[in-house]
Amino acid sequence: MMSKIVLNNNFPTTKKEIESIIKGYDSINQYIAKGTRNSIKKTQLESGKIVTIKSFKIPNIINKFIYKFFRQSKAERSFEYANKLVNLGFLTPLPVAYIEETTTIQFLKSYYLCELVEADLTYRELVEIADYPNKIEILKQFTQFTYQLHEAGIEFLDHSPGNTLIKKVGENSYDFYLVDLNRMNFHTKMDFELRMKNFSRLTPYNDMVEIMAKEYAKLINEEETKVINEMWKKTEEFQTKFHKKQERKKKLKKLIEK
Repeated sequence: MMSKIVLNNNFPTTKKEIESIIKGYDSINQYIAKGTRNSIKKTQLESGKIVTIKSFKIPNIINKFIYKFFRQSKAERSFEYANKLVNLGFLTPLPVAYIEETTTIQFLKSYYLCELVEADLTYRELVEIADYPNKIEILKQFTQFTYQLHEAGIEFLDHSPGNTLIKKVGENSYDFYLVDLNRMNFHTKMDFELRMKNFSRLTPYNDMVEIMAKEYAKLINEEETKVINEMWKKTEEFQTKFHKKQERKKKLKKLIEK
C-alpha cells in the first residue's frame, strides 16, 4: 500500500505528524460525526491546534479504479476547494492536509484534515428550532453570504442545512463557514435559475424561503414576487425528489429484510 500526504505549508504541522495521526486514526475516540459512509474525528496537534479528520469510506470496485486513474479523490477536492475559498476571501475551516491510500491498481481510503471551528450553530438549527433567537437576522445575513458566493461564481452543490457553520462575532453579526466541500462548481457567472436552485436544499419551510427570497431580491434588484416564486419552486422540486428517493430506499430495505 502507498500513502500520499499533501500539506498546507502555511499550517504548523509536518508530514511525519500527519502520518502518525492517520496510522492511529482508529484509536482516536473523539467523534464529531459518526456515519456509515464517512466519519469525522478531532485531535490535537503538537502545536496545540485542534484539527478535524474526515475519513472517506473505501469506494466500490468501479470507483476504486476511477479514483486511482481518472478522478480526484473527495479528500483532494476538499483540500483544493478549501484553498480556493480562502484565496477568494470566504470562510471555511483552514485546510491542513489530505491523505490518500492506494495500491498500484486501485484507490483505497482518503482523509481530509482541517482546523476545528467552534461554531455556535449550523443552518440546521434554524430549520429545526422555530423560535431560534435572532433567526430572521441570521437568515438575512446567510442570504447575503450566499449572494457573495454567487457573485464570485461559486456554486456550492451541497448547500444544505449541516454544511454551513455559523459563528456569532458581534451583537448582531455572524460569520459563515462552508464545510463538506468536495462538490463545488466555479463559474465565470451564475444565472438567476442556477442561483435559485442553489437555495433549494436548505429548508422545506415556506416562511424561511420567503425571508431569504425577499433579502435576495434586494441584493439583485429584482421583484420580490419573482424571487419568492422561483426560490419556492426550486425548493418544492427538490423536496419532491428527496421524498421519492427516501420512499425508494424504504421499499428496497423492506425487500432486502424479507
